[in-house]
Amino acid sequence: MARGKYIVEDVAVCGQCHTPRDSSGNLDRSRWLQGGPVPYQPSRPDSDWPISAPRIGGTVPANDADMIRLLTTGIWTTGNRLRLPMPQFRMDRSDAEAVVAYLKTVNPQ
Repeated sequence: MARGKYIVEDVAVCGQCHTPRDSSGNLDRSRWLQGGPVPYQPSRPDSDWPISAPRIGGTVPANDADMIRLLTTGIWTTGNRLRLPMPQFRMDRSDAEAVVAYLKTVNPQ
C-alpha cells in the first residue's frame, strides 16, 4: 500500500488532475482522487482534449486486470491509448499492482 501511495502521490502525481480544487486553487483533499476538471489546456484548440478527469480513487473505473494493463501499456479497456494530457505510463507490473491496491483504499471524506 505504501509503495502504491508513493507512486500515486509523489511520482505520477495523479491528484493534480484527478482531484478537484477548492476556491483557492488548492487540491481538495476531502475529495482526493474523485475526479475533477482538467487543469491544463492545450496550446492549440483540440476537440479531443478532455474537460474532466475521472474518479480513480475508491472504486476504480475498471477491473484490476484492465487497470494494470493501462498502467503497464498505456492501453485502456477500449483498446485505445488514453487521450492527452494523461501520461502514457509504462510501469512494471509490481508498481502497477501497488498503484491499483492503493487506489482501492482511497475513501473520500
